[in-house]
Amino acid sequence: MFIRKLVGLCLLIGCQWAWAQGDNTALLPEETDSLRLVKHAENEILNAEVLKPFFQKVEQLQQRKSGKINIVHVGDSHIQADLFTGKIRELLQSEWGNGGLGFSFPYKLAKTNGNGYVTYSSDSEWNSYRNIYPLNGSVVGLSGIALSPKKKDFFIEITLREPRFQFTKMKIFTPGNEASYDVATASKTIVVEQKVPQKINHRIKKGEAIGSIAKKYGVTLEQIKKANSLKGNLIHAGKVLYIPSNLVETKSVSRSEFIPLETEAKSQYHEFNNSSALSKIYLLPNKNADTYNLNGLVFENDQAGLLYHSIGVNGAKFSDYNKYPLFFDQVKGLHPDLLVISLGTNEAFDKMETANYMEQLYDFIKEIKKQSPEVTVLLTTPPPSLFQKKIPNTYSEGYADSVLADAETQKYAVWDLFHILGGATSVQENFDKGWVARDYVHYSKTGYEYKGALFATALLEAFKNFKISHKN
Repeated sequence: MFIRKLVGLCLLIGCQWAWAQGDNTALLPEETDSLRLVKHAENEILNAEVLKPFFQKVEQLQQRKSGKINIVHVGDSHIQADLFTGKIRELLQSEWGNGGLGFSFPYKLAKTNGNGYVTYSSDSEWNSYRNIYPLNGSVVGLSGIALSPKKKDFFIEITLREPRFQFTKMKIFTPGNEASYDVATASKTIVVEQKVPQKINHRIKKGEAIGSIAKKYGVTLEQIKKANSLKGNLIHAGKVLYIPSNLVETKSVSRSEFIPLETEAKSQYHEFNNSSALSKIYLLPNKNADTYNLNGLVFENDQAGLLYHSIGVNGAKFSDYNKYPLFFDQVKGLHPDLLVISLGTNEAFDKMETANYMEQLYDFIKEIKKQSPEVTVLLTTPPPSLFQKKIPNTYSEGYADSVLADAETQKYAVWDLFHILGGATSVQENFDKGWVARDYVHYSKTGYEYKGALFATALLEAFKNFKISHKN
């Protein structure tokens, strides 16, 4: 009943409460002094009693000082870059222990954006296919993006850039848990010579014409115009022209000699374990495999603590995840204790009716529960945004109100981001503060990290309240 009364109050006064500051404000970024001037809904987890089984596991972890707890956070472009979730991971691990980076994916090889904690490089080009596209037979699983190499002789170099995420265990997710990849380290570096196109840049001198420059380098005038997106022949002294060239130069690149490492087949993934922490490792093609589809990796260490798995796909909706059974099957392999769901922005920009949105949401939770029946669910409402940079997105507001209204009956917890950030009319003010991006849909790095701090604060406060009530 509390949730339903809250929705009614939101509709009546526009959810313009001041956020009550508590002892956890130290978690917020230093630059948030001005943020406190903005009126918010209260920063708290609603229907938090649903989180009791999860909090019991956290408490056991702290008492025993062993084991892992797993939070899986699924969403769209607000999640894929891992700015929002990266801040949550940092703050929760500082309280509950750093169990490792968690889920990771070679977004760079799929020609899209990811976090900066891990770098992936390969000597092969890769094919990719996102779950937002129509079904075409691509094996889309845990990452929401299908990925496979364009050649069978390849390697992937994986480097974890931050010392805090060095790992002793790596899990490899492939369709059907196929043994597609071998794991290796490098023993020594071999220098390989590779022919690459020579890059020529020409700074235009006073009195030079584009025709004379073309003649000097043995290319046509049209080639120079096309390479520099020039519509006419007019050029200006001091500017730099890129000169397309058929010449080649020798460039040294490093290729390592590999030492194979053993992996063990588990029910959902293949697992590599090492006695000491690593920051670099290689994936190679298994010579006995026919296909090399990769759905994702998980990095863990040997410490007790939290794994915060961030899974996001630019442009994704509930319906995009719902059409791939492999996604739900592989989520089970993450052993989720808490599932956090942050979807709704793309549905809102498709102007999906609230009833349809809620139906897709329930289908998603149903499939998750079918594979992981013990998981606790926490929904975040979509953040405020504008249509065409000027019209408040009332679809997101409708989703937020319905999510709140159904929380008790559907037995999920809610973090009401929409109203915490000020509701439908707050976007311009938040933009002026530097938290919202120029498209009035996404957020700046500061904005995402602020939201992450808010979420972590609310969850830790709910855990503190659980411990108080548990003692009583």
